[in-house]
Amino acid sequence: MKSTVSFERTLAQAAARTGQFLSSHPRSLTAAVTLMLAGFGATAFGLAVPDASDLPQRVVTEIVTPEGVSAQLETLSAQNLALYRSDTTRSSDTVDTLLRRLGVADAQAAAFLRSDPTARKLLEGRAGKMTRVLARSSGQLDELVARYAALDPALAATHFTRLRVARSNAGFQATTETVALDAQLRMGSGTVASSLFASTDDANIPDAVASQMAEVFATEIDFHRDLRRGDTFSVLYEALTADGEPINWGGAAGRVVAAEFVNDGQSHSAVWFKTDAGKGAYFGFDGRSKQHSFLASPMEFSRVTSGFAMRLHPILNQWKQHKGVDYGAPTGTAVRAVGDGVVEFAGWQNGYGNVVQIKHSNERETVYAHLSRIDVKKGQHIEQGAHLGAVGATGWATGPHLHFEFKVNGAHQDPMAIAKSSETLTIAPTARAQFAQLAQGYESQLDAAATVSASARYSE
Repeated sequence: MKSTVSFERTLAQAAARTGQFLSSHPRSLTAAVTLMLAGFGATAFGLAVPDASDLPQRVVTEIVTPEGVSAQLETLSAQNLALYRSDTTRSSDTVDTLLRRLGVADAQAAAFLRSDPTARKLLEGRAGKMTRVLARSSGQLDELVARYAALDPALAATHFTRLRVARSNAGFQATTETVALDAQLRMGSGTVASSLFASTDDANIPDAVASQMAEVFATEIDFHRDLRRGDTFSVLYEALTADGEPINWGGAAGRVVAAEFVNDGQSHSAVWFKTDAGKGAYFGFDGRSKQHSFLASPMEFSRVTSGFAMRLHPILNQWKQHKGVDYGAPTGTAVRAVGDGVVEFAGWQNGYGNVVQIKHSNERETVYAHLSRIDVKKGQHIEQGAHLGAVGATGWATGPHLHFEFKVNGAHQDPMAIAKSSETLTIAPTARAQFAQLAQGYESQLDAAATVSASARYSE
């Protein structure tokens, strides 16, 4: 009752004050002030509620113990979840050590991997096979997939082998297939501190890409003598993947799509572009060809040990005209065709040992001798840069090297002079607009890569 009287008295006082306010203000404010009155009435009602500080207070403390990790794992195990795990095979691996590392505890699967001829390929040959398993939380194996380099050397640069072991109602089954590698476009950029390869390693760029860059700019930059500390590079390249995963084995590399190298303050650029004839080549941003019809060398990195000149023959001990160029390199180093052509001969030939002869256009021929291995056959059409075999010391050779000859109309010519004077590819007038648009897009991407790299260096 007392609370009600207090409320009514407060409301009467508020109404009296409101009347005085309305009589002293313009009529246009009447509606707004009336709304304020209603709000004030509500506020006055609220004032009759007891103060919260007068209410009794009590502190309640309770210790909450979370469920143990073991119990949580048991709960997950009860649901029998399927888990993916990945790793690569090691040279020291056995079936048991590999499965244990992949979280698989399945005696039936282990026995199958040991006994099945196809499944045994998982641990045969080279290590480094990219392996992924699908297993139950109990450790039971449902599926194992391994990806590694194609067994056929001719396909190693473009394909991979997929080994699949899968469980079915009838037990396990193993299959293999050869699958084409996919390419994903990636960017990289860096600064030279010591060598090109050390710098590309720092930038997480594959060695194969670095080799291609060195080849693309070989006619403008001598990477053995002209490289300067502080030189910068940016590159756009295809990263090869197997089922979406970047490959980790050698011998397969995607193409450099575009690159820019600043050497001693001078910028050099290259863009891969297919001409109207369907042949791809590198051109600068200005459209000038970076590539001749013949490569400067049949190997990416080598040194000339004997040039096209008179010399003392190492076996006959007589002064004779050396009709080719010798390149010193370790046994097994890849040898490539310096130009497009057809294999005219591939086999053993007296002092040349294992030799390959290629017929090119305009009565030109190249010879590659003392090979340890031959990877081509007579009559085979090959493109510039294709692997022909490997460096060796067969025939009349005192050590591992490649003897290389160049003939024009049957007469021996200096291979290095021929390479420098050989014709270059050109972009047809009808394709110049397309090239300009492509080059502009690549140039923007390379600039972006360089900017990111510079920002990273600055933040360090």
